[in-house]
Amino acid sequence: MTAAMSDALLAYDDVLAKFEPVMGMEVHVELHTATKMFCGCPTTFGAEPNTQVCPVCLGLPGSMPVVNQAAVESAIRIGLALNCSITPWGRFARKNYFYPDQPKNYQISQYDEPIATNGHLEVVLDDGTTWRVEIERAHMEEDTGKSLHVGGATGRIHGASHSLLDYNRAGVPLVEIVTKPITGAGERAPEVARAYVTALRDLLKALDVSDVRMDQGSMRCDANISLMPIGAEEFGTRTETKNVNSLKSVEIAVRYEMRRQAAVLVAGGEVIQETRHFQEADGTTSAGRRKETAEDYRYFPEPDLEPVAPDAEWVEQLRGTLPELPWLRRARIQAEWDVSDEVMRDLVNAGALDLVIATTEAGAPADAARSWWVSYLTQQANTRGVELTELPITPAQVAQVIALIDGGTLNNKVARQVVDHVLAGEGDPEQVVANRPELVVVRDDTLIKAAVDAALAANPDVAEKIRSGKVAAAGAIVGAVMKATKGQADPARVKELVIEACS
Repeated sequence: MTAAMSDALLAYDDVLAKFEPVMGMEVHVELHTATKMFCGCPTTFGAEPNTQVCPVCLGLPGSMPVVNQAAVESAIRIGLALNCSITPWGRFARKNYFYPDQPKNYQISQYDEPIATNGHLEVVLDDGTTWRVEIERAHMEEDTGKSLHVGGATGRIHGASHSLLDYNRAGVPLVEIVTKPITGAGERAPEVARAYVTALRDLLKALDVSDVRMDQGSMRCDANISLMPIGAEEFGTRTETKNVNSLKSVEIAVRYEMRRQAAVLVAGGEVIQETRHFQEADGTTSAGRRKETAEDYRYFPEPDLEPVAPDAEWVEQLRGTLPELPWLRRARIQAEWDVSDEVMRDLVNAGALDLVIATTEAGAPADAARSWWVSYLTQQANTRGVELTELPITPAQVAQVIALIDGGTLNNKVARQVVDHVLAGEGDPEQVVANRPELVVVRDDTLIKAAVDAALAANPDVAEKIRSGKVAAAGAIVGAVMKATKGQADPARVKELVIEACS
């Protein structure tokens, strides 16, 4: 039994009856600049280990860092989008600590002079209400390398026989966004945490500063949780659950940690200020290391870098590049499409909204675009175990399929086969149809009439019902004809011919 599994938990209602949760969210965002924060090494995800390194990001003697201007620009745009004040003059600092995946034994970060301060983000909760999350700061820093622990059952260092280090990620530009304490959420604290990270992800994606792939670590959330007795004014001791890598897991981790800490306090114990590891398998947290304080890091100004002093005119130019905010864009699209809140939530939760919009921009009707992405294509993504955006089909290709249906070349059943061939890499839908004429809808009434006559002859009872005025019975004959024509006939035309034959 793991340590996390053996933790006592208090019922959630009992937690709320005794304690007020206090949260602080720290989100690390890897910027998708072409090169690293302080050197010219590429930042391509998934490259062979230790192939994207140089003396600067390895911290070799005599190497000198240089600030990545594109990263500073992205950090300013993030700060502006979060309604922050942009610091007119600030320095980088050295944050001193030893971890095997930090090759310099210190991290270049910002401490008391972050690039952006004092902002806020309005987030929408499940019932449509909004919650303002106050932002303390957003600061620039460099990412660490990555450790791979080999030989253990959990992939963590405990029980491993040895560890491998990949420094490709060391030096990748990061922006860390830190909230002020989030209080007053009560039972909705886990929901507020998830909604905040969701809104932040959507905003960063709209800014096009990061691919915000939580599963790949380009967006990582640390959830700080503490409890204070109802009526108290002093915050309790916090824990920091590190690197939670999905939106749902943020909510689960906050709820679990509230229940675990409450059980400790009710039993007369003390909560330890420490980092916690979230266990995806069972939704628990386990103890990590004792949490350091700012003094432990011995911050001091980075001597090898000039201060960052963004010109006010440049900041205003960057303000002009900010896109339409995601939630305002959703509201506009929802009004244009005249769909319900529930439909819009389904599109957002499925990760389909941008794909549907792109499909409509390629010429498809919104209803048809929604239907394809949230039904058949979502099924295909689930079957393959990938995100919708990772399916090998583009919005333009989906729009082609819809156009072929509307033009009568395909019906819905055959169109799915065409999509399958596109997903298999056989080219655009029009190429698939050209190479596979057996998929084209049969338009020859002579052939369809022959199939209708055969189906009526094989089902005389059904034919008699249709002749007596029970038109609904025609569905059985239509189905038989569609089967006989391997789905290539136009169902509407088949029904017309069935009615004609029985009149």
